[in-house]
Amino acid sequence: MKVSTVSEMRELDRKAIEEFGIAANLLMENAGQAVYFAILNEFGVKGKRFVVFCGPGHNGGDGLVVARKLHSSGGDVKVFILGDPDRFEGAARANFNIASRLPIEMRRIASAEETEAAIAHCDGIVDAILGTGLTREVTGLYRDVIERINGSGKTVFSVDIPSGVHGDTGKVMGVAVKADVTVTFGLPKIGNVLFPGYDLGGKLYVSHISFPPRMYEADALKVEISPPVEIPPRDRDGHKGDFGEVLFVVGAAGYFGAPYFSALSFLKAGGGYARLSAPRSIVPFIGSKGSEIVFHPQAETEAGSIALQNKPALLELAGRVDMVIVGPGLSLDPETQRLVRELTAEVDKPLLIDGDGITAVCQDLGVVKGRRAATILTPHLGEMSRLTGQSVRAIDDDKVGVLQHTAAALNAAIVLKGAHSLIGHPDGRVFVNMSGNCGMATAGSGDVLTGAIAAMFGLGLPLEIAVRQGVFVHGLAGDLAAEDKGEDGITAQDILDYLPAAMKMIRHGLSEALQERYAGARVI
Repeated sequence: MKVSTVSEMRELDRKAIEEFGIAANLLMENAGQAVYFAILNEFGVKGKRFVVFCGPGHNGGDGLVVARKLHSSGGDVKVFILGDPDRFEGAARANFNIASRLPIEMRRIASAEETEAAIAHCDGIVDAILGTGLTREVTGLYRDVIERINGSGKTVFSVDIPSGVHGDTGKVMGVAVKADVTVTFGLPKIGNVLFPGYDLGGKLYVSHISFPPRMYEADALKVEISPPVEIPPRDRDGHKGDFGEVLFVVGAAGYFGAPYFSALSFLKAGGGYARLSAPRSIVPFIGSKGSEIVFHPQAETEAGSIALQNKPALLELAGRVDMVIVGPGLSLDPETQRLVRELTAEVDKPLLIDGDGITAVCQDLGVVKGRRAATILTPHLGEMSRLTGQSVRAIDDDKVGVLQHTAAALNAAIVLKGAHSLIGHPDGRVFVNMSGNCGMATAGSGDVLTGAIAAMFGLGLPLEIAVRQGVFVHGLAGDLAAEDKGEDGITAQDILDYLPAAMKMIRHGLSEALQERYAGARVI
């Protein structure tokens, strides 16, 4: 399913009206009806009392359609308008005029206190206050009303997006409605699927409001939900080399976990042959936990990291495998950092760079740009800040835009890790991963991710798809761990241990509940 920016949705609206002759009134009617159907499906209407909060824009116009539909089906409806009703225009004005003629209590409010009694005695609240066009912080009456809604304890239905959530970032603009159900129109907006907007939206529905498929599936829309894909069947007569052979250049004195988690996760997710190059002194410790790994002990620097003198042997090893992973737990030792840059420039195989490896190439991004073979970078926000030279806050305020620019500039696939990780490709496409949970924000989780991505490539998926599928499998394993153990206290070991179960579930089919969750939005 594609995901749109606010400006892209405005353009879709314009095309629907001008090119296909779908009147604005009809689009608004379809939007309001979609919300009504969601309320009917989730909550019921007849004999129930509703308070509908409407702003003076198109979002408020949608809310007026909802109010009319609820009233028509036997709901008791009160409408409170925030702002001047004279600001309603076009389709919103037409629906205000219709609602004004109906026996619905409708009035403009000057203070949140005026709504107390109605909120106290209602069954459900419809939030049609601000919509996706919000660009500044919510203050005054709007803030007061949103706080009343959130404190009401009532079931809340948001129209298009919870009021107060930025449509392009998911950020809270001072304060935002906490909805139980959100119905968005045309396509989900970026703010509907990125945190915290996603979390504030509750169950997410989408209605295409009669847009033709060629509009909402257009190649020009570069952002979409990352769907799980079918994994190639295992060759019954295969040997370990048939399921991928990967070289891990990882580890340093004091960093035993990262090498273990990255290499063993490759095997636990279905990969065939993990070769681990780590400092000689730490190999026995890693081997005591991961005896399935094949080790290539390396000469060390004085600080206990992989020495530059190992480069010829590492390049020879790289030539014998399908993929190379560099970075987890390597340390910031200057000699090892130089080794990473030189390997990045010379390894002629798909290369995944993570952790300390990202820090190393940040000192000379030309080694990434100049690579002939495919490159995958897996930064968290702090590492993305070093890659781009932008602050964490600036990136967080425009994750999709920064990711698109950086992936194109570096000619690399980039996994921006976080709640709903984003996978960006050099051609501008960005995929939103819906699996995973906050319990996975733990040391070593990213190392498990590197191995999961490599395993998907080893199992035969094209590299571009393998990156996305690896992110999905990693998140699914975390979700299965959370389901059994709860989100508190999940460790990287838990995620690793649930990788086989995640793979089994993917091969046999996800449950209907998980399919709905990972689809991003239910279509009305």
